[in-house]
Amino acid sequence: EDVPSQTFDNKDYFCGKETFPVYESLFTEEGETIRKIAIEIEKPPQIEIHVWTIRKGILRHFYVEKLSKREFEELPYFKLITRTTLSQWKIFSEGEAQISQMCESRVCRTELEDLVKVLYLEKSEKGHC
Repeated sequence: EDVPSQTFDNKDYFCGKETFPVYESLFTEEGETIRKIAIEIEKPPQIEIHVWTIRKGILRHFYVEKLSKREFEELPYFKLITRTTLSQWKIFSEGEAQISQMCESRVCRTELEDLVKVLYLEKSEKGHC
């Protein structure tokens, strides 16, 4: 029997799940860091950008914006950092909501760094999936 060859239409897969590109932008101005994490989603085709404003390690402001792919391509400073699955993005978004409440009054530098690490997928090994 012929085993059908899999074509992924230039998409990457992780353990059989489709992955999506994740971008990051860091900008520091007057003691304030603005960190943006963005994911490119195909349906509907848009970019979801999570914006964190951090001052002296404390998360001062957090919001989400959605842009078209064309608008996103015109933005400077974004670089591709990884690809992730929608389930990992969901974990990231839920963790972000908890951290935004937790970090209004205390320094949360490590929590924010750990949250971004959720988006990085472990290289799959046989039997790992």
